[in-house]
Amino acid sequence: MCIGLPMRIVLGGEFTAACERRGETQAVSLALVGPQPVGTHVLVHLGAAVRVLGAEEAQRIDDALDGVAAALQGRAFDHLFADLIDREPQLPDFLAAGRGGHSSGK
Repeated sequence: MCIGLPMRIVLGGEFTAACERRGETQAVSLALVGPQPVGTHVLVHLGAAVRVLGAEEAQRIDDALDGVAAALQGRAFDHLFADLIDREPQLPDFLAAGRGGHSSGK
């Protein structure tokens, strides 16, 4: 399984950028998101920025990834999912909109 990671642009260009995550820097293609200013957070998948992120969303993704790693290591992880604790799960808008009587055929 491949996972997209949030990274921050530290040196921008028209087609590629140097992006940093936790002290490591790598060249990232900007072909899918276009040129972005230094400091912008992007979701990087297989060496390409696939989506621009806000700082808060980038942090939530990092927290979730840290939470998965903590769970696999048998460590406490609830604090890393603070945005999910004590609330009912919600379907994304594109799925919730399709609930109007459509049958799954099962």
